[in-house]
Amino acid sequence: MDEKFQIKLINGKECIFDIQRKKFVFLTPEEWVRQYFLHFIIYDKKYPASMIAVEKQLTIGSLVKRFDILIYKQANPWMLVECKSEQIDINSQTLSQILAYNTGLKVQYLTITNGKCVYCFDTEKRCWRDELPNY
Repeated sequence: MDEKFQIKLINGKECIFDIQRKKFVFLTPEEWVRQYFLHFIIYDKKYPASMIAVEKQLTIGSLVKRFDILIYKQANPWMLVECKSEQIDINSQTLSQILAYNTGLKVQYLTITNGKCVYCFDTEKRCWRDELPNY
């Protein structure tokens, strides 16, 4: 990774600089996974930072939720990423969550990570991928 993580104490709490939101955010276990994944897709996979949204509101029926990462391609939602802390196992509940988030988005790729594992599902081909697609 080209870019180093910026971590500092703010009001006695550890914070990490979010390269997308351009601000320091509290460093929770889930936030660590989100920031690591952002660095990976931007610096290693070369996904354009200008096409990535982080922690934005999403309305599902009458519920308002927040997705972790949404990547756009040609102005359309392309990949939805759900981040969990390393202590959380990826299971059917995690899959149900990202599927619910995708009901209105209709992305091609659903990606789930807990920092230890990354799972990517191609919704068009209806199969799991061995690695993230190239942008």
